[in-house]
Amino acid sequence: MSEKVEIKVLENGPLLISGTATVTDAEGNVSETQGSMVALCRCGQSANKPFCDGTHKNAGFEASEAVISVQ
Repeated sequence: MSEKVEIKVLENGPLLISGTATVTDAEGNVSETQGSMVALCRCGQSANKPFCDGTHKNAGFEASEAVISVQ
C-alpha cells in the first residue's frame, strides 16, 4: 500500500509536499521525495526549479493559499 501524499499550499510561498512522491520534469528527469517534505516553486524565480529555494521572499511573490476546486 502506498503512503498518503499531502500537498499544502502556502500563502505567498511554495507548495509543500509530504509523503513519497515522484517529480518528473519536462525533460523526463525523475526525483523521488523519499517520504521527506519538499517545497515546489510557485513564483517561477527559483534557481533550483521545480524546487523552491526561498527566492519568492525577495521577489515579492503574492498568491493565495486558497484551493478553488479539485477535479
